[in-house]
Amino acid sequence: MDGWAGPWVVASGVMEPTIREATSDDLDEINTIYNSYIVDSHTSFDTDPWTSTQRREWFAKYERGAGRYRVLVLEQAGQVVGFASSGPFRDKAAYDTSVETTIVLGESATGKGWGNELFAALLDLLAFSGVHRAYALIALPNEPSIRVHERHGYVSIGTMNEVGHKLGAFHSVHLMERKFS
Repeated sequence: MDGWAGPWVVASGVMEPTIREATSDDLDEINTIYNSYIVDSHTSFDTDPWTSTQRREWFAKYERGAGRYRVLVLEQAGQVVGFASSGPFRDKAAYDTSVETTIVLGESATGKGWGNELFAALLDLLAFSGVHRAYALIALPNEPSIRVHERHGYVSIGTMNEVGHKLGAFHSVHLMERKFS
């Protein structure tokens, strides 16, 4: 875990959540959070909730990700309330030093600043892992996500117009990039 300085503790006033590396024991809670966005939101372009088997297969790449592929969880009172991850940008060898980042918070964790701390923790890890560029693909509209990414050094590089159709409407995806080296 080169460069890992955690676990981080986030000051929240009442109960201090912690940020730590995810384990396979966290996958059901991660799935519950993520699946709520699939069912109730346009922000994930998945249309069917993930099964436990799919989530285990997803997590397997993080176990062999050579430091570039990470999953951190935000835990409060023993429960996972959010996660952030970096995964393959594309499945071609030349993209190996680029990652796609994702941050997903459960409803109880939004609006408290915890997402900023979680995202900062992920980016701190990536700074020591040989990542050259990180990319975020943000389904629009989603101004809060764009602001979070900008706060953490991402810049806008373009928009794919009406690239996805979900919940009866077409949605565009905003592309953002963060340089590491």
